[in-house]
Amino acid sequence: MRSSAVLRRHHRVIRAATAAASACAIPAALSVSAVLVASAHAQTVATLTPLLSPDRLGATGALSFTIHYADAAANVPPPMRRSILRFPAGLTLEVPHLRSCSLSHLRARGASGCPAESALGRGRALVEAHLGSQTVAENISLWVFLGPLRNLQPTIEILGQGYTPLDERVVLSGTMGPTGAPYGEALTLIIPPIPTLALEPDASIVTFSLVIGARAQRRARDANTLRLPATCPEGGFPFAAEFTYADGSISNSTAMVPCP
Repeated sequence: MRSSAVLRRHHRVIRAATAAASACAIPAALSVSAVLVASAHAQTVATLTPLLSPDRLGATGALSFTIHYADAAANVPPPMRRSILRFPAGLTLEVPHLRSCSLSHLRARGASGCPAESALGRGRALVEAHLGSQTVAENISLWVFLGPLRNLQPTIEILGQGYTPLDERVVLSGTMGPTGAPYGEALTLIIPPIPTLALEPDASIVTFSLVIGARAQRRARDANTLRLPATCPEGGFPFAAEFTYADGSISNSTAMVPCP
């Protein structure tokens, strides 16, 4: 009897210790899960490389920038759904003739028929997608147009046209608006899905390059262009970007263009 009582007490102690250990393990497991989720959401790295031309304060010219996306855990980064690009204070878009090209026109007819006065720039992109066991890449041509005003704010429409192997046309719609110092204006772009084949994942942007405005030596009369800032802050002209992806993750990038 005495042995049975001792065994019962021993079993109760073991059960209590096991329950306590389990209770401690639950928060620990939650913490590990949170770390894993945070890590998964921080794998996509975006690198922003801007360039202002000409290298002269107050000049009319162009902004060139390239954004490269890479994922440490996958060959193809997740599809992007939104980007916010912040530009330095004093960088302004000069539009002599307020002509626009609409989203519906670009979706239906592409760049054909858009007023020449609505053109803002050109560019290119590289998209990739997993199709079965293969990774397929496609080069995309980009055209940038001034869109209709929305809530008294200018809009930007970026037409993307691929030809092979996907032959897809997409339009990225954006709005311009003021943002906080040290930046002046921000462009918020909505990126629609880039479909591939039935039952296959959407394509992802890997590289995105644009030239906005006209280089001084190539500028046509009354062409839309950029006016570079008249002064340069200490350290250079700041640029920043924030990207939101289809999996809910977010990445950020900053860059600085040296003063002339």
